[in-house]
Amino acid sequence: MPADLLATPDLLRSVFRRHAAGVAVVTVRGEAGPVGFTATSLTSVSAEPPLLSFGVGTGASSWPAIAAADHVGVHILGEHQQELAATFARSGADRFGPPTAWRVGPEGVPVLDGVLAWLVGRVVARVPAGDHRIVLAEVVHGDPTGTGRPLLYHQGRFRRLGD
Repeated sequence: MPADLLATPDLLRSVFRRHAAGVAVVTVRGEAGPVGFTATSLTSVSAEPPLLSFGVGTGASSWPAIAAADHVGVHILGEHQQELAATFARSGADRFGPPTAWRVGPEGVPVLDGVLAWLVGRVVARVPAGDHRIVLAEVVHGDPTGTGRPLLYHQGRFRRLGD
């Protein structure tokens, strides 16, 4: 067995590339319009009260809007939404321009159309975690009725769920 590698950012990235994760898009209403990004760090934290969390880098273009937002939208993407996931992951992209379909939802949060499910949460904490913040939000609205299968992220690519 090879010797353990020393902990580095590259080691962490390499290990987590092997961890398949569901793909979500987080959105907020920003001062200059809607803001959003692709996230694979979404976690259900608590059922009572209903809490979720996600991580966001403090150097990300969306961080200032997330830092100021009272509410966030969280969208679970389907396997038919690889391009949408890529758009929200790409720096400098017009994320809410065509062909992205969205509407203003509860609490003024941008809600994406065609997703498997979405939630709107009231931000209750932003916890420092290295070069990121872990955002905790209490769920206040949602819709779990989209159809299809989930989009996954694995080995640096968006993928479909195998049977």
